[in-house]
Amino acid sequence: MTNTKYQNLKNQMIQELFVLQGRKYTHEPPDSTELSNYDNHPADQATDLTDQVTEMAIGEHNEQQIEKLEAALRAIDDGSYGKCSECGEDIPFGRLEAIPTALTCVEHVPENKVPTDRPIEEELLNASTERPIQDERSIVDNEDSFLEVEAYGSSDSPSDQIE
Repeated sequence: MTNTKYQNLKNQMIQELFVLQGRKYTHEPPDSTELSNYDNHPADQATDLTDQVTEMAIGEHNEQQIEKLEAALRAIDDGSYGKCSECGEDIPFGRLEAIPTALTCVEHVPENKVPTDRPIEEELLNASTERPIQDERSIVDNEDSFLEVEAYGSSDSPSDQIE
């Protein structure tokens, strides 16, 4: 790869880093729709919460991107840029053009693992009689769950019969 190609990628990354760092210090959080929660509608509070969570996610993403850009720029400075950090083979220039922060070849890209610290609610939402919750507190057991619920009454109970 020629020095011109490296320099173009380096300039592109420096510019992106400058923009992301500028956002970090000039970004203002979204305004709340109300001054107090006393007369606020629950939907307004939900909108405010969604805005806050979105801003946090964008901020976290920008921080991760800044770290990747800084690591790639360090690799350019120390001469290891363009070589896979795992196997040492050349990274194809097309990959570097598409993802300038790439430090590995395609074969050695780290797997994106699903986080294991998920909310307990997801287990409840994804449960069914075919896939019960694996918990001793669970009432979804494929066999006796209807009988347990029916113990509290049903439309067939004597109090619900029309005479």
